Amino acid sequence: MSKRHTIGLVSIVLLASLMIGGSQPATALAAQGHFKGIHIVFFPGGSEGGPFASVVYRGAKAAEEDLGCKVDYVWSGWLPDKMVAQFKDAIAKRPDGIAIMGHPGVAAYQPLVDEAVAKGIIVTSQNTTLPAIEEKYKAQGFGYVGQELYPSGVLLAKGAAQRAGLKKGDRAMVWGLLGQETRGLRTKGCVDALKEKGIKVDYIEISDAINSDASLGTPVVTSYIATHPDVKLIIADHGALTATLGTYLNAARKKPGDIYTAGFDLSAATAQAIKEGWVGAVLDQQPWLQGYLPILQICLTKKYGFAGLHIDTGAAIIDKSNIDFVAPLAEKGIR
Repeated sequence: MSKRHTIGLVSIVLLASLMIGGSQPATALAAQGHFKGIHIVFFPGGSEGGPFASVVYRGAKAAEEDLGCKVDYVWSGWLPDKMVAQFKDAIAKRPDGIAIMGHPGVAAYQPLVDEAVAKGIIVTSQNTTLPAIEEKYKAQGFGYVGQELYPSGVLLAKGAAQRAGLKKGDRAMVWGLLGQETRGLRTKGCVDALKEKGIKVDYIEISDAINSDASLGTPVVTSYIATHPDVKLIIADHGALTATLGTYLNAARKKPGDIYTAGFDLSAATAQAIKEGWVGAVLDQQPWLQGYLPILQICLTKKYGFAGLHIDTGAAIIDKSNIDFVAPLAEKGIR
């Protein structure tokens, strides 16, 4: 994170510490139940046990234990339509707060957030921004925890192209989610950055089935490589697909390094793939924080009326040069 965002995050943690008991350990604070009685519904986004969603969940679970609130978890398989339906169900439960993944976009969520806020429910978001909703309800605690999507796509694509030694006229494939209103901005950043360098970009939309189950993606990659043998870079704009790139390339009878690959979101599987050379680089958006901080946001808004906090968790690119430091944390589900 940048110095500005690091200072902002430290300030939030210090503020929370002051509000809930100064220098006392988190376990003691939880035992006191400082936020006891606050009920939250939280969306980790993917499927239970998934490489990205499980890290988000661990962060949220740690916040639940530290802060003493009660949290219900809703798994969505990364399907926007399912998230919308589950959000409706969550509103019906009348919790104190709901932390949503922003993938369905502003148009799909706006009437539901309006309904929730009208019923006194605090809503905040993680992973994918909802700018218009955040602006409307910031005073009521609607914040954001996650990366800035378009700049993250640009950052990764430029870094991957440089590391792969791509030049004007070379071919790259981007596998992403342009079809999703806001979530697709990260994919767009990847595509735009490569095209700006004069690289030929073949774009493939991630299907709903593969979005939920990365193991189904093998035929997509193998058939693409078979018809585009000159491809030099593959970018997967999806954490689970990034973690599975080695499987895809192996099925295409490629060796580590034959095609430079890049993607998003560190996990234990992705860390191992980087070490083995199947994955060249990833952008780590620190999903553990996307679990912990929305829970803290709702608790602080509920008890003290704090406005929404906008926190950028986007970080530097991880590759072979720095994977050894973060790999142990990835294995623990923290990075």
